[in-house]
Amino acid sequence: MSVIAELSIFPMDKGVSMSPYVARVVTVIKQSGLAYDFGPMGTTVEGDWDEVMQTVSACYKELEKDCDRIYLTLKVDSRKGRTNGLKGKTDSVAAKLEK
Repeated sequence: MSVIAELSIFPMDKGVSMSPYVARVVTVIKQSGLAYDFGPMGTTVEGDWDEVMQTVSACYKELEKDCDRIYLTLKVDSRKGRTNGLKGKTDSVAAKLEK
């Protein structure tokens, strides 16, 4: 089953700028080999359930190394038979907006 998950994760004990920590998490996602799309409020990842959840766990463990408080939100859309969902979902809406 194809899963698209939007992940937002950052430490709550490291001051105002989260970009160094977000960069670490995005690096973990990139290294997973899964399709992903980085955005201003979260990163969307696509793959099968186990791969995506393994990646979410790896992101948490990356921050856990030096963060005492971590905030994480996760939204998941699973759908049988879907391929290329990251691009397909946005392309579908964009096509309707052009009409």
